[in-house]
Amino acid sequence: MRPPTPDAYFDEWWGRSDDPWAHATRWSEARKYRLTAAALPRPRYDRSFEPGCGIGVLTTLLAARSPDHLAMERHPRGVAATRERCAGLPGVTVVEGRIPDDWPAGSFDLVVLSEVLYYLSSPELDAVLDRAVEALVPGGDLVAVHHRPSVDEHTWTGDEVHERLRAHPGLTSLSRLVEEGFVLDVLQR
Repeated sequence: MRPPTPDAYFDEWWGRSDDPWAHATRWSEARKYRLTAAALPRPRYDRSFEPGCGIGVLTTLLAARSPDHLAMERHPRGVAATRERCAGLPGVTVVEGRIPDDWPAGSFDLVVLSEVLYYLSSPELDAVLDRAVEALVPGGDLVAVHHRPSVDEHTWTGDEVHERLRAHPGLTSLSRLVEEGFVLDVLQR
């Protein structure tokens, strides 16, 4: 069984900077976020959930498409950064928590799993995929995007988590984009 990425990894990265993975400054990240938002098959969503929101760069794009957007981050520094970035955006709620344990109640018509699944243990990954499908309303969309190259501290590669995601019962593939640096899947319940 693969263990999750340890908390010390996140503490170390968040201890370095307010933007430890350069999400707000790297062109490749900005492009990936724009492609993720552009891949959404509907112009509007009633209620959306984004665990692992980091510093909230993608959150701002998703919030423009949903009047009730819940962003979650496991580290307090990320929560603070996302709250600051999204302070003027109506309908955005930012909470501290981690999946699968802190999965929110209720249903969503959009769940976005961006750069979060490859940190989980095998049982956690299974639980997150199950909860995502259960939380989606019929016809709801699940969008996942992950870095493809192997990273020593990651439990999985992006390709591995997307293979498991695409094989999960209850989801139908709508579109897929695979580039050297990332994989992006849009699926529907």
